[in-house]
Amino acid sequence: MIIFTSICANYLHKARTLAKSVKENIPNATFVVCLTEREVLPQYEYSYFDEIVLAKDAWEGNFNRFIFKHAIVEASTAVKGQFFRYLYEAFPDEQQFVYLDPDIYVYSDFIELKLLLETRPIVLCPHLLDPGNIDMELSSTAHGVYNLGFLGVNRSQEAQTFIKWWADRLYLFCYDDIQNGIFTDQKWIDLAPCFFDVEIFKHRGYDFAPWSLLECGMTEESGEFYVKGDPLRFIHFSGYGDSAQKCMRDWLPPGDHPFKRLYASYSELHDANNCDNISKTQWTYGYYSSGENIEDSIRVAYRKDYDVMFSVENPFELSNEYFEGKLNVSKLLTKSKKTLTRATNIIRYQGFRAFTKKLYNKLFN
Repeated sequence: MIIFTSICANYLHKARTLAKSVKENIPNATFVVCLTEREVLPQYEYSYFDEIVLAKDAWEGNFNRFIFKHAIVEASTAVKGQFFRYLYEAFPDEQQFVYLDPDIYVYSDFIELKLLLETRPIVLCPHLLDPGNIDMELSSTAHGVYNLGFLGVNRSQEAQTFIKWWADRLYLFCYDDIQNGIFTDQKWIDLAPCFFDVEIFKHRGYDFAPWSLLECGMTEESGEFYVKGDPLRFIHFSGYGDSAQKCMRDWLPPGDHPFKRLYASYSELHDANNCDNISKTQWTYGYYSSGENIEDSIRVAYRKDYDVMFSVENPFELSNEYFEGKLNVSKLLTKSKKTLTRATNIIRYQGFRAFTKKLYNKLFN
């Protein structure tokens, strides 16, 4: 089984934590890091990484032109589809390929998943397995029904056709742009069960996350952890820090809880793997060759203007001033002000949503 994660260098501490958990719990797993940086520096190497591959070295076509249109939040997701295609070629004898987000920790072998991928081409985990958490139900409609912190595929033709479709969509549209129906690589996958033979995997021990905490039924028995009877395979510590801690406060009972203990243990490992402050590493695609920082408004305007995009071989050799002269950035900034107004309205909506939730609980609980 090939397991990979996709990161920029500032997430290497998370990838280190994940890699060690993979190698200690999944026999014969090969762990590969897809790194969206210009080069692999010596300090990036780690004993539990089997291989670090630069995203540009797994790419087909002009990588500089492609990555320039993405902010760091989007970059490591935008390359995932193509990296799956690269892995198919790089590991021709392997039959099973799994993507895991770097903020995941593996607790036991993927017994069920390995068996499932022998016959099922594509395996997805939904964010939610039970109704009732209205906040997360609303979030899923915006961010995607399935969590792309995990994706499993085999080598079948169906799986490869799916990966090609997804990679093509990410090449064109992998943006953090919820108002236009896109959330990086994830929202696209809402369509996957319509187009392909997808297994919607409902084992509660896979992709357990802070959004799973409401009435989660996690227990510990003789040092082993279970979620409503399913053995825990991995936790996705999404929103590690303030967001995850808020979920624990809101959705877990006061006092001791198995998840709280697991979170505390993960936190120690996570922070220890950042003892060299690798998380402070500057993204090498965040600035031009001159050292000038790339303005986000330039990236957004650039990706909307194909004439400018395809007229430039390497946009990193230019400057903000050059692109301001070529792109209609002023119009874009006006649009950004409108977006800010919409964001203000959304914040006001949060109060209405809280009222709606209370009303729901009063009527149906």
